[in-house]
Amino acid sequence: MRVRAGERRYPRRVSTAVVTDSTTSLSPQLRSEHGITAVPLRVVVNGRDRAEDDADIDWVVDGLRRKADISTSRPSPLTFLRAYEQAAKGGADAIVSVHLSSSLSGTVDSARSAALESPVPVHVVDSRTIGMAVGLAAISASRDAAAGRDVAEIVERLERRVGASSVRLLVHSLDRLRRGGRIGGAQALLGSALAVKPVLHVVDGQVEPLERVRTAGRAIARLQALTEEACRDLPDWADGVEVAVQHIDGDERAAALGSALAATVDGHVETTTLSAVVAAHVGLGTIGVAVVPRCRD
Repeated sequence: MRVRAGERRYPRRVSTAVVTDSTTSLSPQLRSEHGITAVPLRVVVNGRDRAEDDADIDWVVDGLRRKADISTSRPSPLTFLRAYEQAAKGGADAIVSVHLSSSLSGTVDSARSAALESPVPVHVVDSRTIGMAVGLAAISASRDAAAGRDVAEIVERLERRVGASSVRLLVHSLDRLRRGGRIGGAQALLGSALAVKPVLHVVDGQVEPLERVRTAGRAIARLQALTEEACRDLPDWADGVEVAVQHIDGDERAAALGSALAATVDGHVETTTLSAVVAAHVGLGTIGVAVVPRCRD
C-alpha cells in the first residue's frame, strides 16, 4: 500500500490466539465467547479410549463408581500442531499456549514439540497449576489479546496471574492420587483415621498435603476460610480476584461453598465441574477452589 505525503502509516496490529487444554474445564460457551481453543487430553476407561470433552464427565464418574481401570494421557504433538495451524489459518500472527503443570502431565512437552513446527510463533506457558486456575488465566489472556496488547505483555501478565494463583483441594480419599503418582509428600497423610479429611494444595506445580481436618463439614469450612484468606492476601499489582469452585460428584456442597464465598469475597465466583481427566486422578467427592488475581489495566 502506498502512503501519501503527510500521511502516517500505522503498523498492523498483531493478532494473538490463545490455546489451552481440556483440563481447564472451560465450557464450550466460554471458549467460543473468548475465542479460546482447548486441546483435549485423553481418558481411558477399561481400555476404551476417548478424547476428553464435556460429555465425558458422566462416563468417568460412572467408571469411578464401578471402580473401573481409568487412566489418562496427554495430547499428541500432532493434535497441538493442528490446533496451531487452525489458529494461523484464522488470522493469528502469534499464539499463547497455556497448560496444566508439567509436573503432573506431559501436555506442555507436546505443546513445545508442536510449537517447533507451527506456521506462526507459539509461546508455550507452563502454568505450574491446574484446573480453572489455568482456565481463568487463559480467559484473561484472551481479553488482553482482544484489547490489542502485544504478545510479550500478554505472556507476562498471564505468567504473573498463574504464578500468584492458588488451588486447594478437599478429597474424599488419596487412593487415586497415590495410584497415579500425582501427589508429593503423601506419607504425611497416610495412616490417618477414616474420619480425617485431607486438604491439599498446589505448590510449584505439585499436589501436596496441606492440612488434615476431622469431618467433612469442618473441612469445607476450612476450605472456605483458606480461600477467603487467599482473596485478602493479594499482590500489589492485583485488582481484585476471580474464584472458581470445582467439584466431581459434589454438586450440593460445591454450590453451598460457592454461595458462601460469593457473599464474602470481593470478586467473581463461579462453580463448575472438574474436567474428566482431573476427576480421574482425584476421585469422587473432590471439591477444589482456585483463586486467581486480576491484573490492573
